[in-house]
This record gives sequence, structure tokens and C-alpha cells, in this order.
Amino acid sequence: MGILKRAIAKDASVVATAVDATDIVAEIEKIHQTSAVVTAALGRLSIAASMMGYDLKNENDTVTLRVKGGGPAGMLVAVADSRGNVKADVDQPVVELPLNAKGKLDVGGAVGTDGTLSVVKDLGLKEPYVGIVPLVSGEIAEDVAQYFATSEQTPTVCGLGVLVNPDLTVNVAGGFLIEVLPFASDACIDTIEKNLKTLPPVTTMMTQGMTTDQIALRLLDGLEPNLLDEGEVHYQCDCNRERTERVLKALGDQELTQLIAEGEPVEVNCHFCGKKYTFTPEELQQLRDEEPEE
Repeated sequence: MGILKRAIAKDASVVATAVDATDIVAEIEKIHQTSAVVTAALGRLSIAASMMGYDLKNENDTVTLRVKGGGPAGMLVAVADSRGNVKADVDQPVVELPLNAKGKLDVGGAVGTDGTLSVVKDLGLKEPYVGIVPLVSGEIAEDVAQYFATSEQTPTVCGLGVLVNPDLTVNVAGGFLIEVLPFASDACIDTIEKNLKTLPPVTTMMTQGMTTDQIALRLLDGLEPNLLDEGEVHYQCDCNRERTERVLKALGDQELTQLIAEGEPVEVNCHFCGKKYTFTPEELQQLRDEEPEE
């Protein structure tokens, strides 16, 4: 279980979100058996998705972050619901790269920079909202901030961090978002910039024992902040057999008939959680012969 906290400045012009997503990223490593640099990359994207999902207004809203940068990790995807629960997937879970010039995991090298970050918000409307921005660095945090500035015209600071142990388990993982509303004063913005200049990396704050509420309040230090709300966030896949049946039916009668003729059970694996669903030829025939829903 992760913990997410939000704080707000006294004049309500700035909102800061901080999340401890250590358990979420640990689950990502466990499910996808990722190498260290991919754990860091997919973990960062999932942390950002969780915070952005928690910002959604309606219960059934979702947000999908998709990064395709041309790097050896391939495409990375993270999907979050309005409670901040998230699931994630990556094309190539194992990528081995030397450390970057700063001695850190080379997330930008694994992700690549020749591509885009796309954000899809399904808000229950006829068409989902889609925002696409070119990648800035492939390090994820800068790319998320670029999305907010370009597609939502909201000045935003994003910090994301994943610290991986030598045995590939996750030590700590978390992140923050600072969203500045249009009516924020110049003095308010100056205060935030001053705070950021002395702010340690996310993983440093977490390994030093800072909690999410302490981090959120630290981000807004000098603005008389108050905690706004909090939530428990999880790695959570919403796959089930009924959804898998719909996927199979979407293949069409011809494809299902071919699978039935082969006479072998069909196994469908969920990319997000690894769960397997098996369908016998008789079950496939029943799906094929069902009347379509009106």
C-alpha cells in the first residue's frame, strides 16, 4: 500500500502532492521481473500516473500515460484510476545499461528521447482527452512537467525517484507534483523556486525518514500550507474473466472459429498483472454463438 498526501497553500494558489509508492514499484518489479533501470523508468511513470489519477474528479475516470522514446525498453504504459491506484506494463522488462555521467541509472537511455509522452484521460465523455508532447529527456519527470505546461497550461514541477537495491528489490520510491494555479502571485512563485533550490532528491528525503505529509508541506514552506487530503494507493489490475471474454469476442467469428477448430484450450495472459485465463474450445464456441448485446 502506498500513501498519498496533498497540501494546499493558504491562499489556495498552489497544490502539492507527495506519494510514497515503494510498495507499488516493488510490485511492478515482482510482476514484470524488471532490470534495475527498467524498474526505475516504469516506476517513475507509474508514480506520475498515480498522482495524476488521484487528481481526477469522477469515480470512473482514468488516465493513461504512454511513453515511446525509441529506447531499448520500448513502450512504457501506466494506467491509474481516480483513487490513484495504478497498473503498468513495458515492452522489454530487461535492459542493461552502464550508469549515466552522474553515476545514476540511465533511465533516459533506456526510454530514449526520440518520441512522445501521450496522456489519455477517459472522463466518461464521448471521446477521451488526448494530449501528446515530445519527450524532453526520457527521464519522465521533466516530460510530465512539459505535458502540464504544454497541454494543460499549468506550470508544474514534478519530482520522481526510485532507489533500487543491488539485489534488484526496491528500497524506496516516490514522487511529488507542485501545481501552480493562474492566480498565484509572483511572491508565491518565488517562494516555491526558493524551496526547490534546497530540496533534496525524493529518494534522499524518503531514506532520511521524511513522510509524505512532511514532503508535501516542505514543498509549500513559507506559504502557510495545510494538508488537504490523503489516500491509500495500490498497484491494482482490474482484469477479470468477463473482460477477457469481451476481448476474445472482439476477435470476430472467423478468428474464434479457427481457434475452436484447433481443438486446444486458449490461454490469455494479462500484460499488467500476469494473471492467466484459460478457455476450452467449448467455452470459445459458446462465446462465438452468443447473441451480441444491444
